[in-house]
Amino acid sequence: MAQADLLVDLLKTATSGDKLAFRKAAECLIQEEKQKGHRLLAERLTKALQASAVQPMRPPAARTNGSSAGKDLFYEITPERNLSSLVLPEKIRNQVQELVEEQHRAELLHAHNLRARNRILLAGPPGNGKTTLAEALAFELMYPLIVIRYETLVGSYLGETSSRLKSVLDYARTQRCVLFFDEFETLGKERGDTHETGEIKRVVSTLLLQLDEMPDYVVVVAASNHPELLDRAVWRRFQLRIELPTPTREQLTHYITSIGQRCSVNFGYEPATLAKHLLGLNFAETEEFCLGVVRRAVLDMKTENAQQVTKLKLEQWKGRLKPITDESAAAANEEADR
Repeated sequence: MAQADLLVDLLKTATSGDKLAFRKAAECLIQEEKQKGHRLLAERLTKALQASAVQPMRPPAARTNGSSAGKDLFYEITPERNLSSLVLPEKIRNQVQELVEEQHRAELLHAHNLRARNRILLAGPPGNGKTTLAEALAFELMYPLIVIRYETLVGSYLGETSSRLKSVLDYARTQRCVLFFDEFETLGKERGDTHETGEIKRVVSTLLLQLDEMPDYVVVVAASNHPELLDRAVWRRFQLRIELPTPTREQLTHYITSIGQRCSVNFGYEPATLAKHLLGLNFAETEEFCLGVVRRAVLDMKTENAQQVTKLKLEQWKGRLKPITDESAAAANEEADR
């Protein structure tokens, strides 16, 4: 395409507010400049495009229900982490990249009577990156991240939760976005559970109907620490189901390296050695340990070699209070019986 046509398309998409089309036109312009050998200009355009991706999104113009009930039911966040910054197994990374490509090329799929996949279920223990992956997905799509607030969504009156849930989903349909449900078992719990009231069953039924009617430009991401509690019909609604396992030593090594580089701190230990000591921790716990070292190293002015600080923190970490598991509780009860 001629550069003049590219510039016209760029101006049209910018004035129309279509961020996805704008990014595509900008990427075409950057590619053309690269082919012409204008490397510096292409690099400047690329950096400008990346910077625009994390600018605050404009506030929603209106809510479909015409009430003020929307904003207190969710947070709308501008994503800041991209997919390449995450430490993920290659199979999971490929699956997410495939979904991103389908969303970016949804018009081609529509021309063949196909829809882009838009419903993802993330499962796994806490701290393994479910929320971060949802944010990275939103970043790659250039969509805002809408996070459901259960403290205001769940009501005490009959039918209140279902009504509020429908209100949020109606709002999500008005724009391209990533709609994120953390602790998804709160809403999608198994309806066959005899201990649950009829209200939660109505909520699940409402949720299933709404998911079926959700357009493919709204990407629904649900995260659960206890996927075994989810209703069986809920499972069927998600085209992509991903389990985020506890990180391996290799993944922890890569993660520790990235934290050290980001914070400009030399831990005084090889990342692989630290990963060996921290093996079994999730990403959130590993980050907390590393940031604990960073804070102390900054205060002690030992960022160039924080070996003594790291050694002290390792000793403290080994003696930390640990959560009570079923196995440890059983062992404690057995000891008490003696």
